[in-house]
Parts: sequence; structure tokens; C-alpha cells
Amino acid sequence: MKYLFPIAMILLTIISCKEEKAKPLSFVEKVAQANGIEHWKDVSELRFTFNVDRDTIHFERDWAWNPKTGQVAMTYNGETTTYNRDAVDERSLKADKAFVNDTYWLLAPFKLIWDEGYTRDSIIRDEAPISKDTLYKLTIHYTGDGGYTPGDAYDFFIDDDHMIREWIYREDNSTSNCFITTWEDYTEEGKMKFATLHQDETGGFKLYFSDIEVIKD
Repeated sequence: MKYLFPIAMILLTIISCKEEKAKPLSFVEKVAQANGIEHWKDVSELRFTFNVDRDTIHFERDWAWNPKTGQVAMTYNGETTTYNRDAVDERSLKADKAFVNDTYWLLAPFKLIWDEGYTRDSIIRDEAPISKDTLYKLTIHYTGDGGYTPGDAYDFFIDDDHMIREWIYREDNSTSNCFITTWEDYTEEGKMKFATLHQDETGGFKLYFSDIEVIKD
């Protein structure tokens, strides 16, 4: 019996060392965590309306998505398209392209963790194009043949709390064909944070989300 105590202490020391050597979070993991990605595993359905106002024109799409089964329903102009993301066909291809676009605007902080096939530049401090604040700049570039728009790049401007405040979308990694908007009006649903408003510097373009509903198991 006299050997049990020393052995137990050795085991506790090994466990303690393993805990101390836990891998630190990467920058993108901190961004996803700041937005509540740990709560995504409990989501059985996400519902939201994607809206765009450009000058006097209004556009919207309603979505209901079960991320565990892949089932998606899109309602646009009074017509509903239902399909499964594991079985996209010619009938549902247009809807799925819209789904990828609209969910990227809503879930980009999580996409930084979920997505594969992109490269990431070194994170630097730089001036945000709209606010002129000095923020962290994270640049990612989608490569290969995956997705609907391979080659696109994004510059994320992120504050000290790891929240996205602005971004630049660069089609086909262009430095001239750019689209810049804010990330603002964050709201919390299902213990996750969502930026509900994106607008350009002029205010003539506004992309926003309404009726966000998170249903959990």
C-alpha cells in the first residue's frame, strides 16, 4: 500500500501537465468563439430573413435550415423551394447558391472554422476602410475548385474583442473590384452573436437580417 500514494501523485502530475499544455486558440478560433460557436452544436433549425435595400429597391429571401439533416427551405417571391444540401440538383442549384451567399453574410465568423480550401495571410494591424479605426486585418483567399466562387478573397477588420467590424469582399482576389461594408448591430440569439446590419460608406446599400430564430434540441 505504501506505493499507491507516490503513484497517484505521479498520475496527477501527468494529468496536470497535459492540461497546462492545452493548445492555445488560434486567431480565427477566437473570432468564432467570441461569436458563440460552441453553442452551434445544439442548433436544430435556423430561420432568418435576408434583406437588401439599394436606393429605393428592396429584396428579401426567407430561410429555414436544419444544419444536422441538411434540409433547407427558401421562400422568395411567395414561392418555396425545399431541398437537401446533400442532394443538390439542377432544380435546387440556384437556391443553394443563394443559400451559400446569404449564410456567409450571417455566419462568416463560424465559416472561418468550418470552411476548407482557403489560405490565410499573416494578421496585421491596419486602418479599416470605413471607420478609419486601427483594427486587426485578417485576409483569406479561397483556392482550388471548391464552392461556387473559387478565387474570391476577403479582408476582415476585427476589433480587440475578436468581433468583425468591417470587411472587404474582393472578387477573384482582385484589388480593384472590391465591395466594402460594415458589420454592426450585433444581436444575440441562442447564445450566439449575429451582425444584423451591413452597409456601405454612402448608406445607399444596406444588407440586413430580420426574424432571426434559433431553435435548439
